[in-house]
Amino acid sequence: MPAGDAESLGFLHAPVATLVLSNRIVMRASAMVERVFGWHPSEIEGKSIRLLYPGQTDFEQIGERALQAFAQDSLCRDERLMRRKNGQIVWMEGRGHTLDRSDPFRLAVWSYAPLESPSPPAPSFGAMLTATEKLIATYLVNGMTSKEIAQALGRSPRTIEVHRANMMRKMEVRNGPELVRALLNLEAG
Repeated sequence: MPAGDAESLGFLHAPVATLVLSNRIVMRASAMVERVFGWHPSEIEGKSIRLLYPGQTDFEQIGERALQAFAQDSLCRDERLMRRKNGQIVWMEGRGHTLDRSDPFRLAVWSYAPLESPSPPAPSFGAMLTATEKLIATYLVNGMTSKEIAQALGRSPRTIEVHRANMMRKMEVRNGPELVRALLNLEAG
């Protein structure tokens, strides 16, 4: 098999969702993108990666964070909330490699993997939340109530309420909608 065929097969069938971006536009998407995000590669190629973020603020803040990371190294890694085609918001691990540190967004390769059980947060992202709070946050940003979250996690609604109260205190918000907004914009912290 010619080397070019093997490289193409390696990219297309990699075991993680992989995107080649140019100025944050998806140039190529691996087949795993459909399993991870729900989008067939042909549906997102040529479009802004913005469609994978919960909102414009997330898109901008994660972009700024990536630029700061690429100023230090051509590789970066973080955890972030991302949106699937069906609208579900999930924690993802993102790993990026820029091919030009002087212009990091000109050409970069990114891989994404869902975090089923979020690891302890990295200092640059959500350091204020525990792993359990991050897990509960995933449900909150998807519109679930404390009772629904308790059912999904096999815990009592009171336990979920305690975690919500702790998150509200840590993030200095007064109510549920403010908490969800703060969680979606956690990258700024």
